[in-house]
Amino acid sequence: MFGTLGKFVMRRLRRPLTALERLLRGEKATATVEFAIVAVPFLALVFAILETAFIFFAQQALQNAAVNAGRLIMTGQAQQNYQGSGQPMTASQFKTAACASISGILNCNSTLIVDVQTYPSFAAANSGNATAAPLNSHGVLQVDPNNPPFNMGGPGDIVVVVLMYQWPAWVTLPGLTSLMDLASGSNQPVTGRLLMATAVFMNEPYQTGS
Repeated sequence: MFGTLGKFVMRRLRRPLTALERLLRGEKATATVEFAIVAVPFLALVFAILETAFIFFAQQALQNAAVNAGRLIMTGQAQQNYQGSGQPMTASQFKTAACASISGILNCNSTLIVDVQTYPSFAAANSGNATAAPLNSHGVLQVDPNNPPFNMGGPGDIVVVVLMYQWPAWVTLPGLTSLMDLASGSNQPVTGRLLMATAVFMNEPYQTGS
């Protein structure tokens, strides 16, 4: 009799434990569903933060490239007997020199745009000057990526070197994509985030060949 009563009591005592186990299983399922809902936007936010960090790093590398390449023009090395060729540096050679400073960081073979222009004074080379601004008021690229201006000037000239790099957007989120993308006109098909680096200087009074 005691054995039967003991089994009955044990069954009665076991029922709350069974209910508790069901409750715990239910909480685990709820946590799984909640994680599945939060995981996607959380991972997207993490990748967006990483991409933003990469953009800042690429921007700094591009600025260093503009300064280093611009030094060739400022000192007259690019305008005269460049690397013993007896000819001034071409736009393609200048682009190659700029890419040498960012090789391994950015792939600038087809995505780098080089814009080199001269101005009569520093005041003329400002953002209000239409020829000095690569983007217009609507954010449309004014420079032809396939044939950008390239004028190195001479001794004492004011030169503005602008390097533009088309950074592809890795993460597409509502709001973030519109900030990353660049508006493009019919003749300037540029997509992605446009990184820009500028170097403004006066050419040194170097001696020109007779």
